[in-house]
Amino acid sequence: MIGNYFKIARRNLVRNKAFSAINILGLALGMACSLLILLWVQDERSVDGFHANGDRLFQVYERGFYDGKVEASYYTQGLLAEELKRVVPEVERASGLEQSRTVTFEVAGKINKADGSFAGADFFSMFSYPLVQGTTETALNTPEGIAISRKMAELFFGKPENAVGQTIRYQNQDDLMVTAVFEDLPANSSQQFDFLRSWKAYVKENQWVHNWSNTSPSTFVQLRPGADPAKVEAKIKEFIYQYTTKTAGSHTELALQPYPEKYLHATFKNGQVDGGRIEYVRLFSVVAVFILLIACINFMNLATARSTKRAKEVGVRKVVGAVRSALIGQFMGEAILLTFFAVVLAVMLVLILLPAFNELTGKRLFLPFGQPVFWASLAGLLLLTGLVAGSYPALFLSSMNPIRALKGRMLSARLGFGATFFRKSLVVFQFSLSMILIVGMIVIYRQMGYIQSKNIGYDRENLLYIPIEGDLVQKYNLFKDEAGKRPGILTISRMKESPTLIGHHRGDIEWVGKEPNLSVPFADAVVGFDFLKTMNLKLAEGRDFSRAFGTDSASYLVNEAAVRKIGYKNPIGKSMWWGNREGKIIGVLKDFHFNSMHQAIEPLIVRLDEQQKWGSILVRTEAGKTRKALTSLEKICKELNPNFPFTYQFSDLEYAKLYHSEQVVSQLANAFAFLAIFISCLGLFGLAAFMAEQRTKEIGVRKVLGASVPNIVALLSANFLKPVAIAMLIAFPVAWYAMNRWLQGFAYQIDLAWWVFALAGLLTVVIALLTVSFQSVKAALMNPVTSLRSE
Repeated sequence: MIGNYFKIARRNLVRNKAFSAINILGLALGMACSLLILLWVQDERSVDGFHANGDRLFQVYERGFYDGKVEASYYTQGLLAEELKRVVPEVERASGLEQSRTVTFEVAGKINKADGSFAGADFFSMFSYPLVQGTTETALNTPEGIAISRKMAELFFGKPENAVGQTIRYQNQDDLMVTAVFEDLPANSSQQFDFLRSWKAYVKENQWVHNWSNTSPSTFVQLRPGADPAKVEAKIKEFIYQYTTKTAGSHTELALQPYPEKYLHATFKNGQVDGGRIEYVRLFSVVAVFILLIACINFMNLATARSTKRAKEVGVRKVVGAVRSALIGQFMGEAILLTFFAVVLAVMLVLILLPAFNELTGKRLFLPFGQPVFWASLAGLLLLTGLVAGSYPALFLSSMNPIRALKGRMLSARLGFGATFFRKSLVVFQFSLSMILIVGMIVIYRQMGYIQSKNIGYDRENLLYIPIEGDLVQKYNLFKDEAGKRPGILTISRMKESPTLIGHHRGDIEWVGKEPNLSVPFADAVVGFDFLKTMNLKLAEGRDFSRAFGTDSASYLVNEAAVRKIGYKNPIGKSMWWGNREGKIIGVLKDFHFNSMHQAIEPLIVRLDEQQKWGSILVRTEAGKTRKALTSLEKICKELNPNFPFTYQFSDLEYAKLYHSEQVVSQLANAFAFLAIFISCLGLFGLAAFMAEQRTKEIGVRKVLGASVPNIVALLSANFLKPVAIAMLIAFPVAWYAMNRWLQGFAYQIDLAWWVFALAGLLTVVIALLTVSFQSVKAALMNPVTSLRSE
C-alpha cells in the first residue's frame, strides 16, 4: 500500500509540473533562508559558550549615578581584580583585561604588527584558551613575560616549540621573553588577541591605576563552586568605597553579569543590562519563521485550490472503504515527499549562498555535515515543514463528501466558501508578513542613509589617522613640517584619541558657579595645533589654539553641549578647571558627533598638548590626491620611523565601523524582504494560473458577449488585489510599532513618515498586479472558441 501511495504521489507531481515546481521552489527558498538564519543564530548563541568555567565566570560592570541619570559601563578600576580576589572569599580567581591595541614586534629583523593587551595572572586559568606551550601558572606572572598565539609563534619562530624562552622586541622599546604560546582563538570568542602581557607590567606602565577614581580596563571574576552570584554582587556593591571617599552628587556601584551572556546582552538602560545583539538574534529568528510560513502558505493555497482535481479520486477511495486517517496519511506523505525535494534543493542553495552570506555577516559559517545534530535538525525541519504545509490540505481533502465528489459538486456553497475564505485569509497573512518586511527594509535603509549622510560636524572625507608610535613620538614636529611640504596634503594635527570615538571621560571638571553636589562627566580630548582646521570643525564663538598665544597651553575649547551644561552666558574668557589645572575658555565649538548616533552629543572639553606620547596624527588630504599623499606619507614614515610599518585608517571607514551591525541588518533586511515578496508572488502566480484555468469557459462566454481584454484582465485581477489591500490594514500598524521601537535605539533618527507605508503598499500592489496580470492577460487573449471547447 505504501508503494502505491508513492506511485500516486509521483504521478501527481509529474502530471502537475508547473504547480509542483512552484511548490518545491517556494518551500526550498523558505527553507534555505531559514537554514542560513539558523546557522547565524546558532553561531551568535555559541559565542563565549566554550569556556569550561563559564557558569562561574562573571564580568564586573559599574553603575554610576550622577546629574540625575544612571549610566553603566564595563570600564573598571585598574586594581579592582586583585583586590576582589584578596578581599572577597567567594572570588576564586580574578583578572583585569585592558582594551586591545595594535603594536609592533620585531625578531631577528622580521617586523610585524599584532593586536593584544594586558591580562592578570589568573587569566588562562579562568578562560578556556588552551596553551600549546607553557603553563597557566607562569604564562602571565612576570612583567617581562609575554604570551603569544600559535600564529605569532609560527610567524616569528617557525613553530610554537621554538618560541618559549625566546626574546621578542616590543614597540622597539622592550625586550620581552615568551613565556607561553596559546592556541589561536576560535572565531566564536568575543575576545580576540594575538598576545597578552602581564598585569604587573600594566600597573608599572600606568601609575593612574592607583587612583580609584580612574577607570579603563575590564574586570573578570571566577566564583568558587557553590557561591551565590546575587550575594556576591550585593557584597561588592559598595566595594570601591573601601579605597576612595564618596563624593557629593555622584555614586558608583559594582554589579556582576554572567560572562557567557555578555556578547548578546551588552546594552545598558538606566544602569541595567537591557538588550544588545540578542535583539537581532530574536528579530531574525522571527523573520526565518515568517518566511518559512509564507512558503508553507503557498503550498496550502495551491493544494486546496486544486482540490477539485482530486475530488473524484477521494470519492472513489472512500466508496471502496478508505478511512479518513488513511487518506490523511496519504496526503501528508505526499506533502512530506514534496518537502523532501525542497530540502535537497534548499541545501544546494545554502551551499551556493554561504560564501556571500559569510562575507556579508563577517562569519565563517558552514554546513556541519559530519555532525548528527545537523541531520537531526534537517529531519526536524523536513517533518515540521511537511506537516505544517500539508496539514490543512490533507484535512480538507480527506473531509470531502464522496457523493458530492463523485457527482462533481465539490464546490458546493458551504465547502466552496470555506475553502475560498481560507485561501484568501492565507494570502492576506503572507502579504501582511511581506509588507512588514518591506516597511522594515525601507526604514532601516533610510536610517542608515541618514547616519551616513548627516552632517556630523566635521568632514570625514579625505581624512586619515596615523598612529603615533616609535620615533614619531619625538619626531612629530619634524614629520608635520616634512609632510606639509608634500603635494596632496592640506593640513596636519594630532589627537590623543581618534575623533571618530572619544571614549575617555573626566568627572573632575569644575567651573565658577557649579553646584557643590553636581557631578558631570565630560568627554575630554587632548589635541595639537591646527586641530580645528584639519577636522574642518566650526567655531560658534572665540578662536582656535594658536602659537601666537603662549598661554594657550593652559586654555580650553568646549563644545556647545558643555556650555549648556555649565550655564555660562558669555563663556569666552571664563575659567574652568581640569582637575587641578585652571584655564580659560578661548573658543566654543559647534556641536559635532564624536560617538555613535546611538548616543546624544555629550559635553566635551579640549586642551592643547603637543607632547603626548601616544595617539594619532590627523592628516587632511586634497580631494582626488589621496593616493599621492599616502605615497609621500609612507616615504616620510619609513625615513623617520624605520622600525615600524606604515599603517593608517580612513576616517570615513572608521565611522562606518560604528554601525557595522546595523549595516549588516540593513542588507539582510533587504534580502529577506525581497525573498518574502518573491515567495508570496510565486504562490499568487500559481493561484492566478489555477483560477484562470477554472474560469476558462466563463472567459470565453464573456468574450463572445463582447467583453474586452482590459475588462477581463480587471475582472481576474480584482479578486487578488482585495486580500493585498486588507493585508495593508493589518501590516502597517504592526510595522509602525516594530520600527518605531527599533528607532528608539538612536539618539538621532528619521521620522516614520506616512509615505514610507504608502510606498510599501504601492510596491506590494504593483508587484502583485504584475504577477497576476501575466496569467490574466494570457487567459483574456485566448481564443473564445478554444475556451468554450475546453474540458
